[in-house]
Amino acid sequence: VTMEALPKALEVEEKSPESKDLLPSQTASSLCISSRSESVWTTTPRSNWEIYRKPIIIMSVGGAILLFGVVITCLAYTLNLGEMSLKVLKMVGPAFLSLGLMMLVCGLVWVPIIKKKQKQRQKSVFFQNLKSFFLNR
Repeated sequence: VTMEALPKALEVEEKSPESKDLLPSQTASSLCISSRSESVWTTTPRSNWEIYRKPIIIMSVGGAILLFGVVITCLAYTLNLGEMSLKVLKMVGPAFLSLGLMMLVCGLVWVPIIKKKQKQRQKSVFFQNLKSFFLNR
């Protein structure tokens, strides 16, 4: 293979099927925009359950795991068990406690974030309606 044939071989490889799949219009910003959920762009009213479903589920699961961790930890310190099972319970109990508490707090923090987003969306829709009212006269 000569030095002149090498660049031509590279040009042929650049037009492979993999490079045809990557469209020039799919930049990082357009992929980021297309990855957003449609609910951000639609203005259909949603019920409270649809809005708060995920935080409620996260809080419920977190609370259940927290209670399970409390029970396991209490059993580890109150029951007279074998040495090995006592070590396991003393390690697993606090792990479930911390995991449950973390999930519960994440759900509790998520609710005000959703409320703030709903207020911003309502303001945005109001200003869009106001703008269209004055521009369409």
